[in-house]
Amino acid sequence: MQEIETLTELDEIVARHAASLRGWHLQSLDLTDRVDALAAVEVAGAVFLGCRFAPGSEDDVRRRGGLVFPTVPAVPFDPYRATLYSPDDLYAGLAGGYEGTPDALAYAWSLGERSLDRTLAAALHDHAIDDALEEYVEGRSLVGVMGGHAVPRDSAEYATAARLGRALGGVFTVATGGGPGAMEAANLGAWLTGAPADALTESLGLLSAVPDFTGDVGAWARAALDVRKRWPHGSGSLGIPTWYYGQEPPNALASVIAKYFNNAVREDMLLKVCRGGLVFLPGAAGTVQEIFQSACTNYYADSSGVTPMVLVGREHWTRTIPVEDLLRTLGNGRPFGARLYLVDSTEEVLPLLVQDRGDRR
Repeated sequence: MQEIETLTELDEIVARHAASLRGWHLQSLDLTDRVDALAAVEVAGAVFLGCRFAPGSEDDVRRRGGLVFPTVPAVPFDPYRATLYSPDDLYAGLAGGYEGTPDALAYAWSLGERSLDRTLAAALHDHAIDDALEEYVEGRSLVGVMGGHAVPRDSAEYATAARLGRALGGVFTVATGGGPGAMEAANLGAWLTGAPADALTESLGLLSAVPDFTGDVGAWARAALDVRKRWPHGSGSLGIPTWYYGQEPPNALASVIAKYFNNAVREDMLLKVCRGGLVFLPGAAGTVQEIFQSACTNYYADSSGVTPMVLVGREHWTRTIPVEDLLRTLGNGRPFGARLYLVDSTEEVLPLLVQDRGDRR
C-alpha cells in the first residue's frame, strides 16, 4: 500500500499515465476538481480516507470498486489528517484568544459526553497520527527527554533542560511529551541547536516574562512563538502531547507535534519511537510512570531491543523518589541492566548515549 497525501502527488501519478490506483491510499484530499482524473483511472482497490468529492463523483468511485471512508461531520479536527501538526496548526487564530484555537476546540470537544461517533472519530484521528508519526521517525535516531511539566521558565531546572536539548539536538532528534515545563525546555534547546551561542540565553530571558501557562495560555504560547520568529530556522524536534491532559497546552517549540486523544497510545508511542535513548530528568508521578513503562519493555527485550535509560539526578532518583535500586534489581542479569545509567548532571548524558550507540554497533 502506498499513500497519496497531496493533490500534487495525485496529479504526478495520473500524469505518468497510471492506469490504476489499486493499492493506493488517498488521504484527506479535496477531490472536487479532480472529477476527470478519477474517471480516467481504475479505482478498484484504492482507499479514499476522508476525501471530498464533487457531486456524483463519490458514487461513481464507489460503483467502480473504490473503498470510501466518508468524512466525519461536526468535529473540530480532521480525523484523516495526513501529517503531524505544527505549532501554527494548533495555535491558529491565537490572536483572538486561546479558546478559539484548534487545540482548545479539540480539547473542549473531547470533554463531551462519550458516544460511539465520538470515540470512532478520536480513534480515526489517532490512527492517522500513528501513520504520520511512523513516516516522521523513519531514518531518524530519536532520544526522548522526560521531566516535570510544572518546571517554570524562569528556573534553573528549565535552563538545564534547555541546555540538554541543545546538546542532544546536535546528534539526535529530540522528542518530548510535548507539554510545558522541562518538556518545552528540551524542545527549546533542540530548536536552537544551530543558532548562535547566546541565542539560548536570550530566549530564556524572553520566555521568563511568562513563566507558566496557568495565568494566560495565550500569552504563554505567544512568547514561545515569538522565540521561533526571532530564530526562524530552528532544528527539528518532536512533541507528543495528549488532549487527555488538555488542561496542559502543547508547547510551541517542538517543530512537529503528534497530538493524541488516547493517552495510553500516546505514552506507548512516545517511548516506542525513542530508540536512541530515554533521559529522565527529576520529575514526579508522570515521569515515574514513563520510567517503569520503559523498564517493563526493556525487561522482556533481548539485547537488540533494549532502549538505554538515563536517570539524571542521583539524589532525586535514589533518595527523593528511590526508583534506581528497584530498576537495578529488575535489570540484574538481563541486557536491560547494562543499559541503565544514573548520572549527576545533564553534561554526562550526550557522551554516554553516543558511547552506548557506538557499543551497539
